Amino acid sequence: MTRTTIIEGAHVATVDAAGTEHRDGHIVIDDGRITAVGAGPAPAALRADAEIVDGTGCLVTPGLVNTHHHLYQWLTRGYAQDSILFDWLTSLYPLWSRIDAGLTGAGAAGAMAVLARSGCTTVGDHHYIFPQGSGDIVGALVESATTVGVRLHATRGSMDLGASQGGLPPDFAVETTDAALKASQEAVERYHDASFDSMVRIAIAPCSPFSVTADLLREAAVLARSLDVRLHTHASETVEEDAYCAEHFGMTPTEYLESLGWLGDDVWMAHAVHLDDPAIRRYAETGTGVAHCPSSNGRLAAGIAPVRAMLDAGVPVGLGVDGAASNESGQLGIEIRESVLMNRLRTGADSMSVRDGLRVATMGGARVLGRQDEIGSIEPGKLADIAVWQVDRVEHAGILDPVAALGLGALPPLKRLYVGGRAIVEDATLVSADENAIARGVAAASLELAERL
Repeated sequence: MTRTTIIEGAHVATVDAAGTEHRDGHIVIDDGRITAVGAGPAPAALRADAEIVDGTGCLVTPGLVNTHHHLYQWLTRGYAQDSILFDWLTSLYPLWSRIDAGLTGAGAAGAMAVLARSGCTTVGDHHYIFPQGSGDIVGALVESATTVGVRLHATRGSMDLGASQGGLPPDFAVETTDAALKASQEAVERYHDASFDSMVRIAIAPCSPFSVTADLLREAAVLARSLDVRLHTHASETVEEDAYCAEHFGMTPTEYLESLGWLGDDVWMAHAVHLDDPAIRRYAETGTGVAHCPSSNGRLAAGIAPVRAMLDAGVPVGLGVDGAASNESGQLGIEIRESVLMNRLRTGADSMSVRDGLRVATMGGARVLGRQDEIGSIEPGKLADIAVWQVDRVEHAGILDPVAALGLGALPPLKRLYVGGRAIVEDATLVSADENAIARGVAAASLELAERL
């Protein structure tokens, strides 16, 4: 029988529909789920034989949800430091095309360890390069997520439009359309778990309009819906992508994707930096979600996504780190601050509050991944994915609003991070796996990949 855990004495930001907060609250965790939350200490009847976690000086939030990443890129940080997206991609494709399952697993473990240490409990990953003979890359991602202890929303991505056909990636980095579809179905059938407390879900994710044929996009949408899984791709990330779609298809990226069945409440797009008003309207009308990646968009000078307009229209918006080759920190927690500051630059000082930023990072991400009934807020019946942030140390002492300490200050250390009621971070240290061993594995894998080129 699982022991009951009680967190009390903390400022609890539930991120429920009403935005309920308790300045001195408690949370009860039993058998991996939240069974009670409220003001003051937990009822005496619940305390017998429970583990009591003193939350004095802490802010408690839902675990953060990362809706877009490329975990394998943890091995290629620091490359093409001053490039825009298309130049950055073409410089890195030759290196990435030499990846395999072993290297991917090592890089993913490092990326997910850092994500966990920054408050992330659910990791969305978009892997789209599968060289011949590279082994079971999706399986390697699943294994690394199991080791670190986070929930994984992996996607079986793909590219089938090489440079000789007018695409951006070199021909040696792409698959055939049929091979990509077959492998996507196999990944779903092998690894996808649709249960309420699932630790692994799989989506189907052709890479982008400039690396994938119309046939693959269209057939992938049909396949995903036949298997009842979600769809993901990059969309409207840069002005160069807009120009590519105008030249090759005579449409905007949104119009093109919609023509192929790619808008819907089972779809989420990465970036959406250059959505115009009609596109925002279509996203809202169809329930299409967005992964907002502010640091990566800054690193590649892609622009600032119209998040306030999307939220006001009702578009589901979550937060994303994006691949670590375009966001070397790899920390999800700091993206709350980045999203708040960047969107104020775009639309004004009162356009994005710290609580807006927290909601995007938690309940927003849960909506984008279709898990709003399971994660994203601290409410009885939901999974106990919970971050306990220490906000009384020198970096934050004197900030009277704990949510502002998280959303505007330095990233606070974690006293605890729970995934399904299991503590995987304690006192700012990953306890589910050996951090030093993971770091050594990353260093060796990064060097090996560089030497392959």
